[in-house]
Amino acid sequence: MAEPTAVPALDTVDRAADDPGREQPWAELGLKADEYERIREILGRRPTSSELAMYSVMWSEHCSYKSSKVHLKQFGEVPQETPVGKLLAGIGENAGVLDIGQGWAVTFKVESHNHPSYVEPHQGAATGVGGIVRDILAMGARPVAVMDQLRFGPLDAPDTQRVLPGVVSGVGHYGNCLGLPNIGGEVVFDPSYLGNPLVNALSVGVLRHEDLHLANASGLGNKVILYGARTGGDGIGGVSVLASETFTESDDGGSGPAKRPSVQVGDPFMEKLLIECTLEVFAAGLVAGIQDLGGAGLSCATSELASAGDGGMHVDLDLVPLRDSSLSPEEILMSESQERMMAVVEPEHVEAFLAVCAKWDVDAVVLGEVTDTGRLHVDWHGERVVDVPPRSVAHDGPTYERPYARPAAQDALVADRAEDLPRPTSGAELRETVLRMAASPGLCDRSFVTDQYDRYVRGGTVLAQPEDAGMIRVDEATGLGIALATDGNGRYTRLDPYAGAQLALAEAHRNVAVSGATPLAVSDCLNFGSPEDPGVMWQFAEACRGLKDACLELGVPVTGGNVSLYNQTGETAILPTPVVAVLGVIDDVTTRLRTGFSSTGRGDGLQLLLVGETREELSGSEWASVVHGHLGGTPPRVDLAAEKALVTLLSEAAAAGTVAAAHDLSDGGLAQALVEACLVGRGGRVGAVVAPQGDPFVALFSESAGRVLLAVEPEHADAVRDRAVGLGLPAYELGTTGGDAISVDAGTASFTLALRDVEHAWRDTLPRAFGA
Repeated sequence: MAEPTAVPALDTVDRAADDPGREQPWAELGLKADEYERIREILGRRPTSSELAMYSVMWSEHCSYKSSKVHLKQFGEVPQETPVGKLLAGIGENAGVLDIGQGWAVTFKVESHNHPSYVEPHQGAATGVGGIVRDILAMGARPVAVMDQLRFGPLDAPDTQRVLPGVVSGVGHYGNCLGLPNIGGEVVFDPSYLGNPLVNALSVGVLRHEDLHLANASGLGNKVILYGARTGGDGIGGVSVLASETFTESDDGGSGPAKRPSVQVGDPFMEKLLIECTLEVFAAGLVAGIQDLGGAGLSCATSELASAGDGGMHVDLDLVPLRDSSLSPEEILMSESQERMMAVVEPEHVEAFLAVCAKWDVDAVVLGEVTDTGRLHVDWHGERVVDVPPRSVAHDGPTYERPYARPAAQDALVADRAEDLPRPTSGAELRETVLRMAASPGLCDRSFVTDQYDRYVRGGTVLAQPEDAGMIRVDEATGLGIALATDGNGRYTRLDPYAGAQLALAEAHRNVAVSGATPLAVSDCLNFGSPEDPGVMWQFAEACRGLKDACLELGVPVTGGNVSLYNQTGETAILPTPVVAVLGVIDDVTTRLRTGFSSTGRGDGLQLLLVGETREELSGSEWASVVHGHLGGTPPRVDLAAEKALVTLLSEAAAAGTVAAAHDLSDGGLAQALVEACLVGRGGRVGAVVAPQGDPFVALFSESAGRVLLAVEPEHADAVRDRAVGLGLPAYELGTTGGDAISVDAGTASFTLALRDVEHAWRDTLPRAFGA
């Protein structure tokens, strides 16, 4: 008979002091040798295994921002106020909160769930949505909408065929079950994302000013309550480890993570109960502090609440409700099981708090209390397994000033201009190029994806895909609303990280403006390769600097966001991808502007105006990528003064009702803007007859920034054009709407493209690729 396996003795604080030489798996947990030594210095002894678990997840790249925070701090230089008022909460909180007037506030944030979504696409994407929704909830807001920003490898790659359907089903399933509309986002394809997709999720919530809640544990004797789903073994070290490791190439040419901890498993129905339960305890005034449990789980919630409060907390870890009774203290502290929250509650409110949880069938248990010790104490069956200064775990982790340098190959990349590539000249060639571009993965119709999401649940959606921005009605009585757009262009950022980040902000800013709203604030999700590569860190540093400078000039503060590093497979990093979300406010959503010509109610006979300067800017463009597989040169010029002027023009026009439809010009240039505006109207297809100025190829495919296409009633055309010119924006009459074709009058390069032909090309690409 085999001898029974000996159960190792619990590694307590007392044993750690008496056994200083025990070998510990700090490297396997992602810590560096000097980081482990620093932990020993902080504690004056070796850490217990539970303490080591806490430090390892909280000092991970994902949780501590140890390679990025030296660059992120410059966002604090941007004034923390908007045209409406000061931020109510900003960087450092679960999500930024801003005043939008009339006593209303909005909170929004975008975060990544990239590596988990590669390992297990459905659950990785689903729990990304669940996590960002809880961040919004933790601020005291009711979540009202979500958005997603997705990037995959080539459309025809086998791994894209595996990852994309799972990610889309995860985003749709979780959001639809929560009853939250998905009002916008992006789907981008590029070879650099093969094996390392990007899944960035955004959520937005609304609240009254007085309902704001913050994450802190204050008040000696206040009780610490864990409520929500039970804790399981799923997600132990999940995002905190996965998002802090480079993926490795396998021998067969595939890829996979160097570490494969289990991905979190989501339960949207439990999250829905958690939302309603939390909002009820907020409304009853039962909460003194609150924190969601996401990355790093209980390690994060306990240390951050204690650190941001009076500095002391005691927790009895063996009281945590478990799905798996075999979990060790270390595993419980590291588990990233979803749908959990932690609240700090005054003793006299505990009974009422627990009663609300019982009403919603949400498990809740008093784990401990706030103390004045200045220490975080965690006990397991009466024995102390954690005794740490909470700030050392949550906020005083390592800070690295990683070396960075402009890559040696950057000069050659910039010199290789797309403007020098062969281009179409005849009308027939231009017509075929428009068709080819419209059918390309980067520009084709996204309905195959977005139709899997509910865009109108809750009844507050005013605009959603395929519009340029999503819009939500906040106040039924006054019509007050908010608009949101997210954008990012990895090709531009690869060519010039400073300008690329600014172009991402400018496009999102412009997309909010073309809805008729006024941009107010920014959240960002900065997706880059390994910070241990000086070239990647140069990209990151330049992108942060560019984003900060643009925010200063546009007058939009950064309210918070996320950094995702180690996005690469082996030595190959993704395109540097700063995703920027811009939130705007509109006084009356009934004045909103739509993208499609037929959405106006009068599709024919509208005057088309092109506002903004078109330059010969083709480097980094969709045309260069689709037609030539080319990346090189200098991206389009950034003109932030023009972007600000567009906001003035469009917000005035929306309020006055002088513009019938508006569409920004970005990926694919004027040609793609015409395709979409002709096809996406709610009343059906409406054609256009246009006579672009200058070289017809440049006019159609240049991606110069700071431009919009406007459809205007003829009686308002002169006034709108004159106002644009008065604001310093070039504007000319491009043509008129009507008919069943896009007709381009360009002399010998003229052509006509039937809408039925371009619609087939535009709509069929994704369904055909996925057998739909």
